[in-house]
Parts: sequence; C-alpha cells; structure tokens
Amino acid sequence: MDKKQHSKSTASGSSSSSTTNKPKKTSSSSSSSSTAASVSTMGRSAALPQPARRIIQNFLLVWLDANIDESKEDFQNSLKHLRRIVASITTFTDTRQCFDFLSGITKEKAFMIVSGSLGQKFAPEMEAIPQLESVYVFCGNQSYHEQWANKVPKIKGVYTKIEPICKALEIDRQRCDQAMISISFNGLDALFMYTQLLKEAVLEIEDDDKKSIKDLVTYCREQEDISEDQIKQVENEYRNHTPIWWYTAETFIYPMLNHGLRVMNVDIIMKLGFFIRHLHNHITKLHREQENNMPKHFQVFRGQGLSSEDFEKMKKTIGGLMSFNNFLSTSRNRNISLESFARPAAKKPNSVGILFIMNIDTTICKNSLTPFAEATSDRDKAAYNHQLGWVYNRMGDYSQALPYYEKSLDIYKKILPPNDIGLASFYNNIGMVYYNMGEYSKALKYYEKDLEISLKALPPNHPDLATSYNNIGLVYDEMGEYSKALTSYERALEIRKIALPPNHPDLATSYNNIDQLFEHHNQNHSTNLIIGYLKLHVKRFQSSSRKSQRSKTRTRNIGTNEQHLSIKMNKQHDILVYKMNDELYSKSMINNEKQTSVAKLVNQLCLMLV
Repeated sequence: MDKKQHSKSTASGSSSSSTTNKPKKTSSSSSSSSTAASVSTMGRSAALPQPARRIIQNFLLVWLDANIDESKEDFQNSLKHLRRIVASITTFTDTRQCFDFLSGITKEKAFMIVSGSLGQKFAPEMEAIPQLESVYVFCGNQSYHEQWANKVPKIKGVYTKIEPICKALEIDRQRCDQAMISISFNGLDALFMYTQLLKEAVLEIEDDDKKSIKDLVTYCREQEDISEDQIKQVENEYRNHTPIWWYTAETFIYPMLNHGLRVMNVDIIMKLGFFIRHLHNHITKLHREQENNMPKHFQVFRGQGLSSEDFEKMKKTIGGLMSFNNFLSTSRNRNISLESFARPAAKKPNSVGILFIMNIDTTICKNSLTPFAEATSDRDKAAYNHQLGWVYNRMGDYSQALPYYEKSLDIYKKILPPNDIGLASFYNNIGMVYYNMGEYSKALKYYEKDLEISLKALPPNHPDLATSYNNIGLVYDEMGEYSKALTSYERALEIRKIALPPNHPDLATSYNNIDQLFEHHNQNHSTNLIIGYLKLHVKRFQSSSRKSQRSKTRTRNIGTNEQHLSIKMNKQHDILVYKMNDELYSKSMINNEKQTSVAKLVNQLCLMLV
C-alpha cells in the first residue's frame, strides 16, 4: 500500500515575497512590536545613497525578488522564521541596488535569498561578490532551477518552502561565525598584544552587573541587527542561566562578542565586559572542579574555514606560535569538527577547510593563565541526540532511534516555549517511529500533539497542518477507524488545495491515500466510506449544481457488464447523481466490480439529500 507522508514538509513560501520598513524600537517599545528587527525594502527606483549601517554581528541577509509583495501573509510568516536566524534583513526588487548594497559590505558576510529567475540571470555576478557567503534559490519550480543552480558553487540549494532555507541558513551562519574568529599567526604581532592587554583590563574592572545589563540592553536597541525578542530575553532572564549557556545559546551574545573581538570594536567589548568576566570566571570554576578528573593527555578538534590568504600566513608560521583572539570552542569528536565545519569550508571559493588537532598536556596547562573546561550546552545535547535518532531511523532501527528522539524532545521542552513550532517536528518524528513500529495508539498521541502545536503556531491553511492531518489519517487507517481516517485525509486535501499549486506532489499524496482507503478495504467498509464521502461533499455538489444552467443527456459506462445509466441533466437530483458518480470514478475510489451497486447507492442517497 503506497500511503505516504510522515515527515514535516514545513512552511510554504513564495519567491514573490518582501519585507516592510519598521521603526527602530526604543526601551519603552510595546509588546506588539517585539518581533521587529532591522528590515528594509529597496524598490525599483534609481540607486539611492545608503545610510551608514549599525551592524554588530558578523552577517546579514538580503532577499532579492522582482515580485516582492509585502502584504502577503505568507511572506510575513516567512520573515518571522528568518528573523530567528538572522535579524538584519534587507529586501530588494532591483538587482542593481542589491549588488551595490553587497559591494558596500566590508567587515561582514552576507547571505542571499533570490528568486529563481533572477538567480539564473545573475549567477555569474553573485559568484563574483566576495562578501556573499551563500545563496538560497526560492522558487516554485524546484526541478527546473536545480538544473542550472547545481553548477553554481555559492548556491546551497533550491527551495520551494522557507523552513528548509532557515535550517540551511542556521547551519551556514554557525559555520560563518566559527570561521570568522580572529587568528594571530605570530604571537608577538600587534593584534595579539592588544587583545591580551584589553582582556586583562576588562577582567580587572568591577562594576554593577545590573547597571551593565541595562547599558547593554540600551546599546543593543540602538543597533540594526538585534531582534527585540532576544534583547528582552537577555534583559529578563540573564541571571537564570550560566554564562556558558548564554555563550552557546541562539542569541546575539556570541556573534556580537565574536564580531567585537574580531574587528577590535572597543564599544562592543566594553558593553560586553561584564559577560566576558562572567564567562572567564565560569570556565575557571569548572576547570578547578574538573582538573582532578582530567586525563593527563587528550585531544580536541576544531574545524573551520580559512581564507586562502590566512592559510598562506599559517603555512609560514609552522613551528611558531598562533593564537585565537576569542574564547575558543572545540570538540572531542573528530568527525563532527571535520564533517560539520572543515569539509564544507573546503567547498567554498577562496576558502581552505582546516581541521585543527590540539594535543592537550594538562601538566603544562596548569602553569597557564588561560583556563579551559569541558562544557556541553543543552542545545548541543538535544541536537546530538536528535541526529543519532535520525541516523537510526534512516537505518530502520526504530527501537534504537526512539530513545534518542525522546531524549532530544525532553531537552528541547526545557529550553523552548511550550508552543514553539520546532517542538511540533520533534513530536512528529517520534510519532513516525511509533508508526513504523506498529504502535499506532502511541503514534497517534504524538501526531496529535504535533497538530495541537501547529494549529497554534501556524496560519490556518499552512502546508504543515496538512501533513499533520495526513499522518493522523494514516494512523486511523491502520487502526481500522476508517471514517476518522477519511476525515483527516479530507482535511489535509482541503488545505493542500488552497496552499499548494495544482500539480504539487503532496496533492497527489492526498488523492492517493483516499484512493487506497477505498481500494484496500472490503465491500462493507467501502460502502460505509462511500456514504461518508458523499455526505462530506453533497453541499459542495449541490452548490455547484444550482449554478449549472445546462440541460443535456449523457451516457456513462458503469460496471463490467457494460450496463448503461442514462442521466438526463435537467433535474437537480440527476445533476447531483452525475457529479457524485463522476467524482468517485475520476479518483478511482471504487473498482469495476462495485460500480453498479455503488451507482444504485448514489442514486438512493441523492434522493434523500435533494
């Protein structure tokens, strides 16, 4: 039985989307504007002089589409998803303005979302912009645009929905941050000495943490690339978490600190001075707690990209000293550092993928003033468990996948809001595992929880809702509750008819699942299902029948005995009978052996309904 669809296809999007200009928030901004960030739209007019940008992170996002329509609800939903990854978003309808804007970037990296038509036309120009890190093609015809996009190195993929873009963007943003940590290849160079002096000064300052947090919040609200939600999170919750938690959490703190230390922005460093002290002291405390249990010798790894220029500098310092002018994150897992960071960096133009292998001798490190400690964030633990669950699930080892998925969900439930749309996907994944294991009642429980969150977090006709209803229908089908299965399949189909283009494969999935529901169950069940199907559709058929002003006679072949039922289309009853029969036959919901009896059933039912 070829019934399908468990994985969440995520939010739909359109290449004809845009952003809106919004006023900058002040410290007294209302909650209704809490999701706003730096967003601007550039039109088709002649290129305008650009004001100085106040960017304090390493990256920004541009969205180029000639058909931008900022009034679309679909676009506003897409913007909310993107702001969780990159707060500074600028949209363009004019290609020249977009490229002029990108050319003016000197200290940051840019990511770009581009429509299929413009991406195809201007691919060589995009490749030539050194500040442009990655490109994501957002279109309505994936297979067509993949033919040219796969040949362009900077293009990370072709997408028809916004969520996959967000996932790819989040990964690329992390890699970008990791690669942009400032490195000195000679221990006596000016940058190294300046960094050391500044660090010592910051660590010796003693001030009021409450005032420091207030000053940081005020400063961040004056910038263009920090969302109000994240600012409020730091303002209200800073003392609820450890410094290492904040350093690894999805907030502005890590990229802001990284950017400040990389470009030696004293304003940023001083505003984050209290956090630098807290993080340094936290690592020192953990080091004291862990040093007696640490092995004498061990290895850690770090994968990242280096520019070709920096790589040449590094080769010249073989046997010398090098320093990372920041807090340094490493991993004991060589494969994660290699596959997640070093190898992808090697695929970029003018970039070299580097895997640093660091041999740690704790006896030597005891004499160092730089503390180190082993720390794993909750988010890292959750992501690690989810990845293992995904691997085992792909292997078909569902009993192994389940506990990893459940551990991941338990952690995410602690760090995410209860109705965060990300939780819906985790519930869906566990439901899918239970479905594959044949434990349908448990699968239903998780699928329904997925639907509950999705209904609160998504627009009413969002494609992910259709996936949730479809998966619930699959479970009811397997449990033998065919009427409930039909209702869920129908709801999925209704949403997909509204949200998706008419030739979308998910529509075929819905029609196929309804078809299979009729095809693979016995006559008694089929009869009940057909009655249910007709009742669901009778009002729609009646409505369309009233609009019909034509009167003609049509003959249709019904059944294997080639019995003919002549239907004169001049009465409401006859119109209704014909339309219902046509609906059933056109979707292959009944086989030839049942057609004659079904035709009689349709006729009788319509007599009762009209």
